[in-house]
Amino acid sequence: MSDLDGCRDCNRTEFLRKAIAEAGRGLPGIEPGMPLPAGTGMSRRSFVSRAAGFALAVYGGSKLSSYAFDDGIAQAAADAASSQRVLVSVFLSGGIDSLNVLFPAGEPAYYSLRPTIALSQSSGKPYTEDSRLRWHPAASGIATLHDEGKVSVMPAIGYANSDKSHFTSRHYWEVGATDATLRTGWLGRYVDAVGKPDNPLQGLTLDVALQPAIATAKMPVATLEAADQYGFAPPGIAPHPLEASIIEEAANIGALHAKSPDAGLQTAGSIAFESNQLYQQLASFRWGFSSPVAYPSSTDPFPHRLAGLAAMIAAGLPLGVVAITSPGRFDTHATEAGTLQNGLQLTSDSLLAFQRDLEARGIADRVLIHVWSEFGRRAAENASAGTDHGSAGIGFLIGTKVKGQQIGEFPGVTSGLDGQGNLTPTTDFRAVYGAMLSQWLNTDPTQIIPGIAAYQLPSLLK
Repeated sequence: MSDLDGCRDCNRTEFLRKAIAEAGRGLPGIEPGMPLPAGTGMSRRSFVSRAAGFALAVYGGSKLSSYAFDDGIAQAAADAASSQRVLVSVFLSGGIDSLNVLFPAGEPAYYSLRPTIALSQSSGKPYTEDSRLRWHPAASGIATLHDEGKVSVMPAIGYANSDKSHFTSRHYWEVGATDATLRTGWLGRYVDAVGKPDNPLQGLTLDVALQPAIATAKMPVATLEAADQYGFAPPGIAPHPLEASIIEEAANIGALHAKSPDAGLQTAGSIAFESNQLYQQLASFRWGFSSPVAYPSSTDPFPHRLAGLAAMIAAGLPLGVVAITSPGRFDTHATEAGTLQNGLQLTSDSLLAFQRDLEARGIADRVLIHVWSEFGRRAAENASAGTDHGSAGIGFLIGTKVKGQQIGEFPGVTSGLDGQGNLTPTTDFRAVYGAMLSQWLNTDPTQIIPGIAAYQLPSLLK
């Protein structure tokens, strides 16, 4: 099934959001009742351009000059040093079939519900926390990390009375509330609370368009297609052969003034010196970058983007929250087996490589990976060897600091389905958001997630 052969709701969601992310291009028609995606109307400016036709886009930075852009990132990098924690949000587009990613081989009802697409009882690896469950063979990378205690699985995550619409459900997950009127993302509100007005890398989307979960109201955030397309030049100025020498000399002069008794000269000198440090950090990306581990080879940019992200974190860039979309379209209404296999394999293998990369660089303790999808699929297969929209889905937290213990119970397909034949949620996504904010990002979640006081937050970290 091609990427455009899924349900109309999923395709419409993608087209609308891509248009919205290009702020100022106008908004296509939206059916009554559909929420506007977070970030609608945000201003967009291009600050850094190196490759032909490519620019790093900054959203919500209307007061940010090209000089403040360079200086702000340099200063933030100096302030962050090597201790800043990073949260990486990985979106599985289309509503992945959790009941085949982690499938209940120990429940006969599973095979009754899915006579065609059920996986065999001997497929994949056993899931060590619930003897009923086994991993899809294509999820072997995540399964390996789970066996090492580096993955916490959420086997039935969602929210009560699921809308089952791609557009609405994804919006809820992006804004961190079942509220169609919110226009800022939950990670965007975090950036607004703790961010700086001159560091757009604090909220980074690795894609061609802004991820609505990072949409802010006050602070600048950015989109970047890939790490090796990030240059260092003010807008409208072509690269100069003497650029490196000029910046280095400015840094030398700046270093002389960095200890000046004059506060103004001291500030200017420090900025010049730090800008050169940033330039040197980014220089390694200009003609590509190296990785200490091998990533999957693919025409999809996902593994390359993850490899670049690991290099950027290792280089000391002041990243805070990062959003990226996984390969594959998981809206598997028809011929699910092949589509799920391909997308899940590349996603899982890439995440394993990314984790190994972080570990090899000695920075794994600074990174938490959150993997999510807008909903799961119906327990029973349909007449097209696929599955329709469901309720509870699956999610993962990956990293060396996670507890590596399951969050919430797996209700099963024998008695854990609702009246429509969907898996019943046992964990609310907002509770996990609140826990990530408080335990990983050290931020009060009551300021970020509406109504979070009503939820018991799970313990995420060792």
